[in-house]
Amino acid sequence: MSKVPMTVEGAEALREELNDLKKVQRPRISQAIAEAREHGDLKENAEYHAAREQQSFCEGRIQEIEGKLANAQVIDVKTIPPSGKVIFGTTVTIINCETEQEVTYRIVGDDEADVKANKISINSPIARALIGKEEGDVVEVKTPGGEVEYEIDKVEHI
Repeated sequence: MSKVPMTVEGAEALREELNDLKKVQRPRISQAIAEAREHGDLKENAEYHAAREQQSFCEGRIQEIEGKLANAQVIDVKTIPPSGKVIFGTTVTIINCETEQEVTYRIVGDDEADVKANKISINSPIARALIGKEEGDVVEVKTPGGEVEYEIDKVEHI
C-alpha cells in the first residue's frame, strides 16, 4: 500500500484521538457494558445494546486510525527550505481573477481536509492545479460550474 501524505499537525491530532479512544472511551464503554449486564436479560436490554454498539464503533475507529498512521508519510513543511512554490503543507492565498475574491487555503492530506478551516486536500482540484506553481502564476481550475482562473497571491511555509 502506498504512503499517504499527512502534516505533522494532522498526525498529532490522530494520535491524540487514538489515545483518547484507548485510554478514556474504551474503559468508559466497558464499564457501561458491565453495568448494563447487571440489569439482567440482555435480549431486551437497550442500555446493553447501545453500549455494545458504541464499543463496536470505538474499536472500528481505533483500527481505522492505526491504519492511517501506519500508512502515513508525515511531512514537516518547516524542514523544507522555502522555494516560493506551492507544495504539500504550504498556505497559499489565491485571488479569483473574475470576482477579485481572495481566499487562503492550506494544502493538507485527505484526512485533515476541512474546508470550513480553509484546509483543502492535496487531491482536490484546486490543490492539484496549484501544486508546483509560484506567486504571480495564474492557474485554471476545472470546477463543476466550469473553469475558474485564480492568481496565486502569496505562498507561505508555515
